[in-house]
Amino acid sequence: MSQTETNNNQKESKQPDHLPMLESMAELEAALESILFAAGYPMKYTKLSEVLGLSVPDIKRLLEHMLPAYNDESSHRGIQLLLLPETAQLCTKERFAPYIREALGVRRGGNLSASSMEVLAVVAYNQPVTRTFIDSVRGVDSSYAVNSLLDKGLIEAVGRLDVVGRPMLYATTDKFLRVFGINSLAELPATEALSVAAQVESEKAEAETAEEIAEANQSTEATEA
Repeated sequence: MSQTETNNNQKESKQPDHLPMLESMAELEAALESILFAAGYPMKYTKLSEVLGLSVPDIKRLLEHMLPAYNDESSHRGIQLLLLPETAQLCTKERFAPYIREALGVRRGGNLSASSMEVLAVVAYNQPVTRTFIDSVRGVDSSYAVNSLLDKGLIEAVGRLDVVGRPMLYATTDKFLRVFGINSLAELPATEALSVAAQVESEKAEAETAEEIAEANQSTEATEA
């Protein structure tokens, strides 16, 4: 987005009258940085659009232009910029967490249990999923871990599967992305969770096929008799 396009878009948008118009792309990016830093929580693109008098797509383009300065491996900043589907946020980089805790006197705690992490991995890589699917992959009942993740806001119910019983479907939330410092599910590292889930589905399909063959054979035998 060029400077001329930025100014034109700002003039055409409804920016609050009491706020002065920012004259350059650098000023707009600085304003975005200031807002996100001061907020400390995810800011909606629609709110940023309203304040700065730009369209949501233009706000996203400005933030994407800022992204390398924070997130590239060569960046020496201690904070990173997260661009989520509906919001943006500035947060500290994970590797500096021990220093932050020490400086602020924050006690370590609140970590997820191993079972919760397992459930979260299954959901993240296979979503949306039912609790039965999660139990099948893990081989144990996952009710407590699922409820714990729901309470923490890391997963949410997103609908029901259109089968008998209409079981609830679960998926990860924007909070999950923020907690793990990623912008989208595409940034998740490779894991064996996918292959395990695929194996479960494959075994299920094979069992159903075997059952169908057995029923067909029984039907044939009955006819011949």
